Amino acid sequence: MQAVNPRTMRLITHTGIFKNRKIAMFLFGAILIIVGADYRAWSQAPAEASSTTKPRIEKDLLGEKEVPGDAYYGVQTARALENFQISGVLINHYPKFIDAFALVKLAAAQANTDVGAMKPERLAAIQKACTEVLAGKYHDQFLVDWYQGGAGTSTNMNANEVLANIGLEAMGHSKGEYQYLEPHDDLNMSQSTNDSYPTAIKVAIVLQNEELIKELEQLAQSFRTKGDAYLEVVKMGRTEMQDAVPMTVGQELHAFAESLEWQIQSLKDSEKSLYAINMGGTAIGTGINVPKGYAEKCAQHLAKLTGKPFVPASDLIAATWDQQGFVDYAGALNSLAVKLSKISSDLILLTSGPRAGLNEIDLPALQPGSSIMPGKVNPVVPEVVNLVAFRVIGNNYVTTVAAHSGQLQLNAYEPIEGLTVLESQHLISQVSILFRSKCIDGITVDEKTLAHYMETSVGIVTALNPILGYDKATELAQEAYKTDKGVLELIREQHLLSEEQIKQLLDPVKLTGLDKSKYQQK
Repeated sequence: MQAVNPRTMRLITHTGIFKNRKIAMFLFGAILIIVGADYRAWSQAPAEASSTTKPRIEKDLLGEKEVPGDAYYGVQTARALENFQISGVLINHYPKFIDAFALVKLAAAQANTDVGAMKPERLAAIQKACTEVLAGKYHDQFLVDWYQGGAGTSTNMNANEVLANIGLEAMGHSKGEYQYLEPHDDLNMSQSTNDSYPTAIKVAIVLQNEELIKELEQLAQSFRTKGDAYLEVVKMGRTEMQDAVPMTVGQELHAFAESLEWQIQSLKDSEKSLYAINMGGTAIGTGINVPKGYAEKCAQHLAKLTGKPFVPASDLIAATWDQQGFVDYAGALNSLAVKLSKISSDLILLTSGPRAGLNEIDLPALQPGSSIMPGKVNPVVPEVVNLVAFRVIGNNYVTTVAAHSGQLQLNAYEPIEGLTVLESQHLISQVSILFRSKCIDGITVDEKTLAHYMETSVGIVTALNPILGYDKATELAQEAYKTDKGVLELIREQHLLSEEQIKQLLDPVKLTGLDKSKYQQK
């Protein structure tokens, strides 16, 4: 029995409930044993779906094992649930990945039927199972952790087993009656984890890329709309955090939009590197156990199912170990994250203050900013955009390290590449919605502050070069710094320009090179 802490024992006996010290020690020890056993049972229990029916027995090369009776997964998934309780992030955390696997398995079954390797009735069952999964059903049966050894074998078998058991029920059989539809022989026909798993990741990335691009396009349009609203509001531009030359608020916001649109195009371009797939390469790309014509048929069916131009890789051996598509696309996400972070950091600077900062723009107030400083409101949305950007930049590094760490004919680290890319896509999509709806759409401009900066800034002196000459403009700048006066104030004192000339000088078109037609075309 575990020894009872003397102080605890005194507290127990002091209450008067247990005056007999021996009885108190016995009861307290028993409680510790019971609670400890319950805790161990809870903490060590595998992450399996709860079962209300009698377990069934399945077997693999390691022997027999019980599987929950109502589970659609099988023995290899059950082993993975015991072995890989690592992150708690399961493959069903990204529904598009489950959809992608269903699409890959369906394309494979259709191709196998085309080349005469699969019986039509088995294709019908597999098609029924894949359709059900694509409709959002059975996702709770895809339970393995993203962090797993074996280059994705556990995930592939999770998909094979679930689809097989769904198909068995569609055929009128019970789960586990694999003589009618078998996870290996049928769901994995003409395949290996080494071709179906990376292909599923590629399909998932492509599917999520569509959603990501839609959100980014809306975000860019939000900047465009806000830029139009303030197209002629003049402000000081800054370089190296010093006053530079005038521009308009609209120009600044439109520039944010333009840079995001460049990144959108980069995502579209990098997606193309994911279209070449190694289905038909099986174990190492040599195509062992694959019927003639299968690889081409499989890519054709996958292209038709997804609406994307998937094609067989020109060299299946190279494609089985090569990670170029993941590296290229992760790099595009990295570049996007850098851009989002730069824009967010600019907004944080522009809204700084309000009394002791730039205070050029106001962001929507979403929540109190301090537990101790009354009245403080923080730029929480640009800050969370930065948090996401930092994570995506880190994910790109993980993808890079994983891509170069594979050995010989396979890269066993594809699971972490799939996870990091899908996570980055998801995070950017979600934060783009927030950024647009709760920040950019609600931006307002403090025109009084902007006018004050224009009046007092020395930066406007550059615009005087053509009128007064460089030497006189330099003299005005130096005097402004010495006297703490604005350049326009000195111009008026020295009668260098008339008010009409000053008004013309401050015309946004002349001062900033504003071309309204440029933005009307966007």
